[in-house]
This record gives sequence, C-alpha cells and structure tokens, in this order.
Amino acid sequence: VQLVESGGGLVQAGDSLRLACVVSGRNPSTMTMGWFRQAPGKGRVFVSGISSLRGATGYADSVKGRFIISRDNAKNTVYLQMNNLEPEDTALYYCGAVLGPTTVQSMRDWRLYRSWGQGTQVTVSS
Repeated sequence: VQLVESGGGLVQAGDSLRLACVVSGRNPSTMTMGWFRQAPGKGRVFVSGISSLRGATGYADSVKGRFIISRDNAKNTVYLQMNNLEPEDTALYYCGAVLGPTTVQSMRDWRLYRSWGQGTQVTVSS
C-alpha cells in the first residue's frame, strides 16, 4: 500500500483547506485510514480516522466540529476537510493506513498503522 498526501499550504486563521490521501495497492474501504499531525519537536498526534467497519469516524477533541474526514472509494482517496483553521493546527500532516476495521478508540494509536505517506505541510498564520 502506498499513500500520497496533498492539499497542504499556507493560510490565515479562519481559512479552510482540504487534504487528500490517494491510496494505491488497496481500496481504502478495506482499511482503517487515519490522519495524524506532527509539529516541530513534538510527537505524531491523532487528528481523525475512518474505519472500514461501517465508516465509523473518530476525531481529536481539538478538531471536533471543525474537521471532517471522508472517503471516496471510487477515487481511492481519503479526505480531511479542515475548517476554521487555527495557528495551533500548524503541523506536518500524515495519512496512515492499516488493513481491516478498528474501533474508534484504537484508531487513535499511531502504532496501529502499517503504511504512511510522506506528509503535507499545513501552516496557519494568525
């Protein structure tokens, strides 16, 4: 499985971005897909995930109500719609994948994932 992220950029606080993660090698409907982010000097932190089990979704508290994860199986792509961005959202965003379903709780653990993309940078200015 190969993952390629895109859609990052430099925006102002309050703006929106949509990140995309294109999956090759497997259809994302058979996998749990997760978005994580990593700020300089910090660890990889869960942002959002979508399970192959009925498309159950999970969000970090810091992004709940602002970010939306979705999946387009026909395009082999998982999206992260990010609205009302804040400077604290500045980070390198990674897409991860693991075969099979997970619970909304377990998808938050980066150690679960077996494939990762190269990341896309999101910078939010105040």
